[in-house]
Amino acid sequence: MKQLLLAATLALCLATPASAAVQTADRIVAVINNGVITLSELQQREAEITASLKRQNVALPPASVLSRQVLDLMVNEQLQLQYAASNGLRVSESEIDQTLQRLAAQNKTDLQGLYARLQQDGLSLEQFRKSLRKDLLLDRIKEREIAGRVNVTDSEVEQMLKSTQGLSNAEYRLAMIQLNVPERADTAQIEKLRLRLQEAQQAIRNGQPFAEVAARYSEAATALSGGDMGWKSASALPPDFIQLLDSMKVGDVTDIVRANGSLFLFKLTDKRNSTGEQLVQQHKVRHILIKTNEATSEAEARARILQVQDRLQRGASFEALARQFSEDGSASLGGDLGWLNPGDTVPEFEHAFTALRPGHNSEPVRSPFGWHLIRLEEVRSQDVSGERAKLAIKQQIRQRKAEQNYNDWLQQLRASAFIDDRLIEK
Repeated sequence: MKQLLLAATLALCLATPASAAVQTADRIVAVINNGVITLSELQQREAEITASLKRQNVALPPASVLSRQVLDLMVNEQLQLQYAASNGLRVSESEIDQTLQRLAAQNKTDLQGLYARLQQDGLSLEQFRKSLRKDLLLDRIKEREIAGRVNVTDSEVEQMLKSTQGLSNAEYRLAMIQLNVPERADTAQIEKLRLRLQEAQQAIRNGQPFAEVAARYSEAATALSGGDMGWKSASALPPDFIQLLDSMKVGDVTDIVRANGSLFLFKLTDKRNSTGEQLVQQHKVRHILIKTNEATSEAEARARILQVQDRLQRGASFEALARQFSEDGSASLGGDLGWLNPGDTVPEFEHAFTALRPGHNSEPVRSPFGWHLIRLEEVRSQDVSGERAKLAIKQQIRQRKAEQNYNDWLQQLRASAFIDDRLIEK
């Protein structure tokens, strides 16, 4: 969902002159299976990303490098959208409506205010809905095909806890430059990548800003945001890496690090201690799930959840309906999921229950697992400082696994596709 919110914020902030496509003769710059990307589409996307980088005060890479990175991004998106279409993954109009409601609330306005702001920025509602549909669909693919299948066991968490005993309460803000090493890469391929990363390293030593070098060299999703990884707690990082960071000053850059099938340069941009209470808002939630799968189509699952909603609106007990109809493991508990912390569930589900008032039920909500009805029972603020390390480790392991699986899956998708790159005219 971060990708969605970033895209939505970007669209809201774009001014018409920045987003206007360059007037030139159009042509095809890439063919992806049975789809194409045109020069005008590429230039439009470059204008959007350029505006975003300027707002973040990130120096732009050379025009040819930016074009190449943006085209690669668009090729990856089109491959995923084609995959979604062939596998029956869709985003309904009601889901887009729900997202618009959330975006209006986040921008402290109503739908009419949101529409007025879009018009001021030169964006039609149709264009914005199209952009939202794409971002929601990309998020759904990542959650359903990758993150939804990632499992983190208690033993993995306990093992990491043991290995990080005695670490400080420090948190580190990191930025990275990442080069992906292909599966079955030979020594020559790895050496070529290492030499390229050494080029980036030398550029940093020569005084070029890390963010600018990251935008130019990195193959990570964070490249066009200067490589920023945000804050990471000591307990959620490998002990060897913590020892390396503890020997660094803020602003220092590591030597080349190889991990998880990639080569990295990391920059320590800030460091802080995280002591005392850590209060989080927890939600006590029940739900009813109708799954979509080979046996139950999207339309059938939605029709069934609407039937359950109708019985609920006519006075039936949520708990009783969950026991009778829900296809989740919580059915025997009346759909009770207990107290949920932020990040415990997929973004679509969390956004839905955090928008409810206690004692109220949601409209049907689509997630990577199917269609839900959600009931919010209670809300509380809870000190989780005692279990902070365990929660951080679990989330970090999940994120790392999901990111690695996603990168592997995307490389396989590209390897099996027909891609004709025509950016440089032959």
